[in-house]
Amino acid sequence: MDRRHLSSTFVLLLFISFFSEVNPASFKIVNKCRHTIWPGFLSGANTAHLTTTGFVLKPGKSRTVTIPKSWSGRLWGRTLCGVDSSRKFVCQSGDCGSGQIECSGNGAKPPATLAEFTLNGAGGLDFYDVSLVDGYNLPMLIVVKGGKGGNCSATGCLLDLNGACPSELRVARQNGGGGVGCRSACEAFGAPEYCCSGPFGTPNVCRPSRYSLFFKHACPRAYSYAYDDTTSTYTCAGADYVIMFCPPPYTSQKVFGARKDGALLPLVNKSMIYISSLHANGASLSGK
Repeated sequence: MDRRHLSSTFVLLLFISFFSEVNPASFKIVNKCRHTIWPGFLSGANTAHLTTTGFVLKPGKSRTVTIPKSWSGRLWGRTLCGVDSSRKFVCQSGDCGSGQIECSGNGAKPPATLAEFTLNGAGGLDFYDVSLVDGYNLPMLIVVKGGKGGNCSATGCLLDLNGACPSELRVARQNGGGGVGCRSACEAFGAPEYCCSGPFGTPNVCRPSRYSLFFKHACPRAYSYAYDDTTSTYTCAGADYVIMFCPPPYTSQKVFGARKDGALLPLVNKSMIYISSLHANGASLSGK
């Protein structure tokens, strides 16, 4: 093989490598809820903006969003949305305060279940999680499509916790009709031991509380408090992602429960499948 052929081959490999590095990812957002949701997106600082920051998604529908390869940010679902008397678009849960369907750089008002991503991060890996640190409003599942490296595990919170939410954390629906969210203890009480702030600002001091354990027992792979990294952050590389709202817990348990994906904890806690019906009145955890 002559030197010119070697040179052209090397250039071709560099070209292929360059474009494989910058290929965008796709997020397929799926609504399995029985009601309409309004997904919202917030891009992190110093990261590329998306072509949409919010849209409507009817029951049973999906939408695919192209995500820049080195994007970081979060997405969530808004519920019970409409136009108020001042003609502003508002939602009873997950509202981003923009006054319109597009969130336009605003994040979710807690409580909200969050899917968090950092794509093409350290070592070329994607880092992703489902977080209940800001509370909970909807069941959510992240499933990896393709990809390599890391563990590429599914993660999420598959159960409806609004009915079972401890009474001191529950956010009631306007005009009655049950709960629309479950606040974190930090949001509800603002105490440093729940917020992992002040003298509790390190992982060896800020420990799980009875409230964060409520979330962790129900959703073993989700972030339940600020220092829940070990069992809640997952990695993959070169993948696309499906983010499903209101995944059927029985189907998800059957599909993923037996899959050996290397995760330390199960995706579904079988003992809590019936949590919503067993604790529909949301008993208090405060002992009062």
